Amino acid sequence: MFYNSPMNTATDFLLNPVFLHGCVASIQFLFLLFILVSWVWKRFRIDRSQTVVAKRSFGYLCFKQTLFCSLVLSLFNLVLCFLNNFYWYRNGWTYEKIVTLLHAVLGTLIWLFVSVYLHTLVSNSSTQSSKYPFVLRVWWVFFFTVSCYSLVVDYIHYKKTHNLPSMFFVSDSVSSLLGLFLSFVGLSHKSQEEGQSHNLEEPLLNSRSDRVRGESEIPSTYQNASFFNLLTFSWMGSIISKGNKKPLDLEDVPQLADIDSVKQVFPILLEKVQFLSNGNNQITTFGLTKALIYIVWKEVVITGFLALASSLLSFVGPYLIDTFVRYLNGQKDYKYQGFILVATFFISKVVGCFTQRHWWFKLQQAGIRARSALVAMIYQKGLTISGQSKQGNSSGEMINLMAVDAERVAFYAWHMHDFWLLLVQVGVALALLYKNLGLAAIASLVATIFVLLANLPLGNIQEKIQDDLMKSKDNRMKATSEILRNMRILKLQGWEMKFLSKIIKLRDEEENALKKYMYTLSLTSFIFWGAPIVVAVVTFATCLFFGIPLESGKVLSALATFKILQEPIYNIPDSISAFFQTKVSLNRIATYLRLTDIDSNAIDKVPPGSSDVAVEIINGNFAWDANASSSNLTLKDINIRVNHGMRVAVCGTVGSGKSSLLSCILGEVSKISGSVKVEGKKAYVAQSPWIQSGKIEDNILFGREMDRERYDNVLEACSLKKDLEILSFGDQTVIGERGINLSGGQKQRIQIARALYQDADIYLFDDPFSAVDAHTGSHLFKECMLQFLDSKTVIYITHQVEFLPAADLIQVLKDGRITQAGKYNDILNSGSDFMDLVGAHKEALSAIDSMETNVQEGTTSSKKNTNDTQNSKTDDISGSKAQLVQEEEREKGKVGFSVYWKYINTAYGGTLAPFIVLAEISFQILQIGSSYWMTWGSPVSESDPAPVTGSTLIMVYVVLSVGCALCILARGLLLATFAYKAATLVFHKMHLSIFRSPMSFFDSTPSGRILNRASTDQSAVDMDIPNQLAIFVFTIIQLLGIIAVMSQAAWQVIFIFVPVGIMCIRLKQYYLPSAREMSRLFGVCKGPLIQNFAETISGSTTIRSFDQQGRFQDTNLKLNDDFARPKFHAIAAREWLGIRLDMLSSFTFAVFLIFLISIPEGTIDPSIAGLAAIYGLTLNTLQGLVLWTLTNLENKIISVERIFQYSSIPSEPPLVIESTRPDDQWPSQGEVDIRHLQVRYAPHMPLVLRGLTCTFKGGMKTGIVGRTGSGKSTLIQTLFRLVDPAAGEILIDGINISTIGLHDLRSKLSIIPQDPTMFEGTIRSNLDPLKEYTDDKIWEALDKCQLGDEVRSKEGKLDSSVTENGENWSVGQRQLVCLGRVLLKKTKVLVLDEATASVDTATDGMIQQTLAQHFTDSTVIMIAHRITSVLNSDMVLVLEQGLIDEYDSPTKLLEDESSSFAKLVAEYSMRSNSSFENLAAR
Repeated sequence: MFYNSPMNTATDFLLNPVFLHGCVASIQFLFLLFILVSWVWKRFRIDRSQTVVAKRSFGYLCFKQTLFCSLVLSLFNLVLCFLNNFYWYRNGWTYEKIVTLLHAVLGTLIWLFVSVYLHTLVSNSSTQSSKYPFVLRVWWVFFFTVSCYSLVVDYIHYKKTHNLPSMFFVSDSVSSLLGLFLSFVGLSHKSQEEGQSHNLEEPLLNSRSDRVRGESEIPSTYQNASFFNLLTFSWMGSIISKGNKKPLDLEDVPQLADIDSVKQVFPILLEKVQFLSNGNNQITTFGLTKALIYIVWKEVVITGFLALASSLLSFVGPYLIDTFVRYLNGQKDYKYQGFILVATFFISKVVGCFTQRHWWFKLQQAGIRARSALVAMIYQKGLTISGQSKQGNSSGEMINLMAVDAERVAFYAWHMHDFWLLLVQVGVALALLYKNLGLAAIASLVATIFVLLANLPLGNIQEKIQDDLMKSKDNRMKATSEILRNMRILKLQGWEMKFLSKIIKLRDEEENALKKYMYTLSLTSFIFWGAPIVVAVVTFATCLFFGIPLESGKVLSALATFKILQEPIYNIPDSISAFFQTKVSLNRIATYLRLTDIDSNAIDKVPPGSSDVAVEIINGNFAWDANASSSNLTLKDINIRVNHGMRVAVCGTVGSGKSSLLSCILGEVSKISGSVKVEGKKAYVAQSPWIQSGKIEDNILFGREMDRERYDNVLEACSLKKDLEILSFGDQTVIGERGINLSGGQKQRIQIARALYQDADIYLFDDPFSAVDAHTGSHLFKECMLQFLDSKTVIYITHQVEFLPAADLIQVLKDGRITQAGKYNDILNSGSDFMDLVGAHKEALSAIDSMETNVQEGTTSSKKNTNDTQNSKTDDISGSKAQLVQEEEREKGKVGFSVYWKYINTAYGGTLAPFIVLAEISFQILQIGSSYWMTWGSPVSESDPAPVTGSTLIMVYVVLSVGCALCILARGLLLATFAYKAATLVFHKMHLSIFRSPMSFFDSTPSGRILNRASTDQSAVDMDIPNQLAIFVFTIIQLLGIIAVMSQAAWQVIFIFVPVGIMCIRLKQYYLPSAREMSRLFGVCKGPLIQNFAETISGSTTIRSFDQQGRFQDTNLKLNDDFARPKFHAIAAREWLGIRLDMLSSFTFAVFLIFLISIPEGTIDPSIAGLAAIYGLTLNTLQGLVLWTLTNLENKIISVERIFQYSSIPSEPPLVIESTRPDDQWPSQGEVDIRHLQVRYAPHMPLVLRGLTCTFKGGMKTGIVGRTGSGKSTLIQTLFRLVDPAAGEILIDGINISTIGLHDLRSKLSIIPQDPTMFEGTIRSNLDPLKEYTDDKIWEALDKCQLGDEVRSKEGKLDSSVTENGENWSVGQRQLVCLGRVLLKKTKVLVLDEATASVDTATDGMIQQTLAQHFTDSTVIMIAHRITSVLNSDMVLVLEQGLIDEYDSPTKLLEDESSSFAKLVAEYSMRSNSSFENLAAR
């Protein structure tokens, strides 16, 4: 290729390219020496001076691009060196070759040194100049000038001689382009002001003021990016760079662009859904799909064009490969054909890479947008759904819609274009096959259609299995959510393992569906991996049958076409599966969105000041079920008129409809007939406290601005100041989920404070005083009802008769009707219902009077057990200040290999892994072998003889193909077996760990975190991770196979693979820290989103009553965007890496092709070279896929990491300790001996019980009283070992309870808890979950607790349904069910923790009589706020701030009027004698 050109004149040498390159080589050598000497001199000077220069980052213009250009020029010259080696083989040594080689070698070195010099310059330079060094700028300008001159000389010389080495032209063209950029950089520089500004900013970035900047939002880098940055994903550079320097936090992730923010997208989707549902809330699945497409239609159209372009470009290689093989065989059609072919290959690959990357990115962008909008819509529905609809759809099911179904819809974006693209690809492939193989393409078409038709039955099977899988997952999540909510009662009763077996049983159903799904997937993978092989065999056999010649070039083109078809055909099962999964999910979401909402017309809202009437109900008939018949109404013939400023009391027996009456005023109950008018803003206090996770202050403010004076007055009125002083962080204390770290009274008072702070017009209180002690209740009623709300309209439900006289109007309910109404004295003698309530109350008071009468005057005062020894221990153990609920833990840094290894070894000790790898290696060898066989066995041209006969060729190919198919089948079955077993074991281990964890874990861990692992992370382990792990291994094996084939054709390509491989690895190392942390971030951010949704569902009535739906929706939108931000940027980062890997692999492929066309003819078999080129076509895909799957796997394996994190939670003590098991008769006496007991809830928290010593005698009844937060419930939890003592011990019948198993202890104790709990199921399953008792025993217990008649009236009797949380039973009825449980169990030690708080006085008396009758020989420990409940106790224990204030018999304590107990009794008596009526009158 080199030439010798004659010189006609003395100046012709100036136009000789060889001479010119020789001169440039000499100048390069001199410049190299100069740089080396100057660098050594500078290092010498720096070493001699002792000055340490701080590293700075200066404002050099386009520094990264400049460094990149230098590296590219160095690498480019290195490639030229290798190309020269091939030319030597052809023509031997010439002086032109030596000059050219020298020029390339020196170019490699000089640009390498320039790169190093640039890096050193920025790292160590102390100059503050923003210009590059003078010597570099001169060199760049000189280089550009000489390159342009050389390019002109090349052109002139070619015109004269028509003979020019293409290497010169390519070299000078590249040098001119890059030289232009370097000259521009060298001649330009940043202004001094910019440089100073940059330098001034630098210290601030490292200072404390950065915290303020970090807390502010980082604007979207995507939205503000230039076209070039968008094209190359360079807008991700800043966040990836930051992730390299430190673990990323959420505030480091930029905001979403406006088009992707759910705040912009959700209103559009909502408007479209309302339009398509014609305003009747009946959106169909098709309508919902149309609405979703509407918000992403631009992305759908753009990705459609990108997908089409990418697919068409993928056929350029197969189209040209026949021509390329003929060229290598010496059939050259025109000059420079080889380089034009290489350029076409290269350009098609590069353009294809860009279109593919943006296609994938845009699809996922659309998916994220659709998911966010769907989640927001599901959340909004949760705010408006009616009570009846909520009973049929548990919170677990609703959470699944958000956590799983919305994700499925987003994931379908990947497969959006699969079906029509398949038709395009099949059509182009058939046209290409027809061009090469003629009529044999018809056989290919028939085989392809057969494969496609096989999808129909497989699709139906997968849809059914998927539907079953989702239903079983729903049931499991529903049960899990309920169990987590009620874990405290399960542990108190010793039922947690029984309920774990319930979860395991539900999981077994899910696993059956999962097993079918996995094996069906492996079968479809076998069919469709084998489909291209079947098509190839059919096509080649047809060629043989019809005598169509099989030349190696045409065979290679056909094989390449089949390889391209392999991916869309292989993706068909995934696409069909995704389609049906998405269809199922959209059906479920649409069904949920069609559920009945709260009737907005149930109440007529009147503007304040319109009339004197605040609340008016006329002829109201109401039912929770909107379709209820007249005989099943909840409330009947309700007529109420409440004027502004009135206090209205509502009373009645358990289940009479009191809470439903308040719900009518709130608009929560369906109005069957009549009218309800409400004037003004409302505030509501529910019977069961609803507390949000977060600070106490935020719970009280509830969205309003801080008014410090009003806030302090509210705290004072609600007796909260003392509680806040005790808490380490005051009102900044973070409350655990459902107020888990507060007592029942504290939660109720925070609820009241929240209502008071709102400054509403109408206040609705649903028995708020039942959860607080007598003194606090009196204070609340006086300060809140009578003073703070003196001018407000107040409607309150109460079971405390003493609060009734202060009411302006009393409503007495029975069986859903108002039986009496009027003032206290007016209705006292007008009917039996009210008289029964008052009579029971007076009977309780008479017990106090008789007891006080029996107290003899002059008796010595009762003893107080506040002795010095006890008090001296109060400060022995002090806790450091720390919040109970901490930020969710997330691992940082690289996912350790131990996680992978542990996961692989989970199933069968890892024995299946080698067999799966062996099956894949065998498949790859057989696949390459079959392609090699077809290529080798086919002649290069028609004139060449065939090495083997046609029949032999096809027979061997069929055998090899069958071997491939069997390997695929074995691989699929083994992988499915591994995946199923690993998922099962991981699930069981995590759930066992969670159920065996101590109560402190549930107190400090929001259930959203656990549910996130049980749903999203478990789904990843079930479905995604095994496939991701397998794909990574398979891709590595395929890549090694390609490298082996390419190296066989041209071993020199190894010299390119090595540096390119190193660059790929460095890119991956640079990218991975950011990707890993962003993946962890969106895992962590999902928990708050789910938790917020769960809290909103449970508190929807409170939220609606305060008209706070808008604020909660905004919070959800923010959490939604917080989750989407790291996910969006993680996807963009992946494409950032992908496009750079694609460019490197395309460059490698181009160099390889240049090698092939540069090798002398006859050096290599053209067929083998063509085969290598065919495999090289997929190099960029596989080379990128290896690192892409690795990073994707790392992102997914975090789910395993998170599950393993919850699989090793420190466990509670053993359930059974065989060596210390008590006998079956224990405890025979029931004596409870407490010695020096000290308790704290966590090591970092202060003591709650601070040294208690007392004994509860066997068979005696002990009442425990004390102000809210004094430690009463903590003492009970310690007795059941929900909390273990920090010091001291508790003995029952002489046995230290800390030495025996938890189930041995808890099964021998009974408790009626403070919060009455019922589980979804039946009455039978609620009373007897362990199935230990007969129906007769259960009926007997129901009769004893006064629920027998109520249950008999139900259609299902003992099988009557109980909805989630027992919502279809009143709170009082739930408390009676808890009483029924202990009557069944009947143990020697019974604990009542506020057991009668939610029932009226008459029912309370009945419960006390029942207990006295059936637990005469048992030790009864009772916490009660009703003083009358503890008066008949044998002993009374008074607690104050975790210490024993008094402990004696009630009679002795009452003898001393100064005793705390006597004061409580006196206060209760005074309150009960209409003192509030007098105060109200004043």
